[in-house]
Amino acid sequence: MMNIQSLSARLAVAAAFAFGAGLSMNHAAAANPAYENPAKPALPPSNFTWDLSRTAMVVIDPQIDFMSAKGAGWPVFGESVTEQKLVPHLQQLFAASKKAGVVVAISPHYYYPHDHKWKFGAPAETYQHQFHLFDRKGALTLDGFRDSGADFMPEFKQYIEDGATVIAAPHKLYGPQSNDLMLQLRKQGIDKIILTGMASNLCVESHLREFLERGFEVAVVRDAVAGPKLPDGDGYLSALVNFRYIANAVYSTEEVLRQLEKK
Repeated sequence: MMNIQSLSARLAVAAAFAFGAGLSMNHAAAANPAYENPAKPALPPSNFTWDLSRTAMVVIDPQIDFMSAKGAGWPVFGESVTEQKLVPHLQQLFAASKKAGVVVAISPHYYYPHDHKWKFGAPAETYQHQFHLFDRKGALTLDGFRDSGADFMPEFKQYIEDGATVIAAPHKLYGPQSNDLMLQLRKQGIDKIILTGMASNLCVESHLREFLERGFEVAVVRDAVAGPKLPDGDGYLSALVNFRYIANAVYSTEEVLRQLEKK
């Protein structure tokens, strides 16, 4: 497993990049030219068609540890969250989806005490365990959950806790194979997904790939996802490239809002 001192050093470097280089986490960073759509794409255009009666907005890990400056993951994810204006974009998408009557589903990430007894892990999951991202005291208790890193972002609670939103069982690594999200969506008659959330090259991309293998059509909202940034690589950029290749469509928040508002 990754040595915790080595991991701490990497996070210190990431924090230095984010804060020491003059980036304010209270203001959106300048757009990275590498994120722009290609001027002359070679891939065929999307043939995704909209049918809101068969569509769900899936939000992955809309939790404090990923999306808030108070969260344990902020030194790694905060720059990208800020650049993409992730939280305000998700607020817009939540509100528009609810108004349009579109199914909204949450795929959350929780770790319980027994999960910390795993005997092996890859670097990203090791980081999550060592810095206690998404920790809860147990599967059968909400003791200490409110306002913890595992809790939902306060900006989204009015939408998530309305009694209508589907909250799936927690996924444990990256994809939805270990939770009941697929079952819940199929039972709602859903076969089209508006995909948002965290983290772009980890859980978002893993959900995307599994959805596609199971016969769903998936449109990723490119500025309603964000990823890690470390010396090891820009997770948002790596995911964006793959989204262009494998998603049925890649849209901006503005483009998705126009479709939702047609309802």
